[in-house]
Amino acid sequence: MLSVSSAHSVARPAAQLGRNALLNFLVRVTTASVLVAGAGFASAAQLSTDARTAIPHDVQQLVAIDYRVMQNSTAAMDLKARVMPPELKQFENALRKSGLNDKNDIDQYVDQLAFALFRPKSNGGGGDVVDTLGIAQGQFPTQDIVANFNKKAVKAKLVRTNRIYPMGRTGMVVCFVDPSTMVFGGSDAVKEALDARDGLSRNLLTNATIMDAMKSVDAEPLWSILDQTGTQTMLRQILGEAGSLTDFETVQKHLLASWYSMSFQTGVRFDLSIATGDTFASATISSLLNAALAYRKMSGSEPEKEALKATDITSEAGRLTVHFATSDEEFASLLQSPLFQSMVHP
Repeated sequence: MLSVSSAHSVARPAAQLGRNALLNFLVRVTTASVLVAGAGFASAAQLSTDARTAIPHDVQQLVAIDYRVMQNSTAAMDLKARVMPPELKQFENALRKSGLNDKNDIDQYVDQLAFALFRPKSNGGGGDVVDTLGIAQGQFPTQDIVANFNKKAVKAKLVRTNRIYPMGRTGMVVCFVDPSTMVFGGSDAVKEALDARDGLSRNLLTNATIMDAMKSVDAEPLWSILDQTGTQTMLRQILGEAGSLTDFETVQKHLLASWYSMSFQTGVRFDLSIATGDTFASATISSLLNAALAYRKMSGSEPEKEALKATDITSEAGRLTVHFATSDEEFASLLQSPLFQSMVHP
């Protein structure tokens, strides 16, 4: 039986998590989120009904970004420059160099951008294989885009009544499901999105876990939701060697889902919730992370210590919560710290 009050079970993970555990926690869960930039201002990254129906049911992680807010935050852009994963940078480049119009500035029409990592039907909706789909929302000049395709003799491929166009030389394809919503990515991913939208397979609206979690975060400019598998993978990566402990191996099956949001409008604010459905499981994970927090407060650099002072980890009624808030200036110092550099450039 697990013992969250045991000195041995708390102290041992603190040593194993090592020098970068807690900030590694913050960086890992935001790495896939801080992706892109645009212009102007908006207040939330909400997905329209059309966008939701175009996302396949078996989502492992969903990330949504207010494309405009990101450009207005120096902290967000600094974080993006340091941690954006190469595989998602490919999507950003594809959007910017899509060939959808002559100026290659289609991203200027984007208000919200989302990425869905989902398990494809070809794999039975299970297993470890995931595919990635991009969903962009905005006011797109679709008539001009089609005229540009016609001028270049670019022909669409039909999937039922849906027209799929190549995105220049990016290797990706795009389909405008309506004048304000486009889906893009690999050919197979886009076809699965269209199957979901056209009712040939289940879509996000039938995924109660993701839809329920979305209610808690979609008023924020940047948010993400992970299913059970995604949550287990995230925490295993966060805990590193501590993730192999018997305690964690026992408790991970109680991890149900997680969701987090970030705001850059007044400093930097990060909030994460992990649902376990079990008070004991959430308390165990909270103890592991709080032990690492205490360890790092004693050994980190000054920017790192200040960041950790602004981090609160609590658990209550089967839910673990993490809250982090700091100013833009303090966050900028953290990005320059040796700890952060060691995480980004190991």
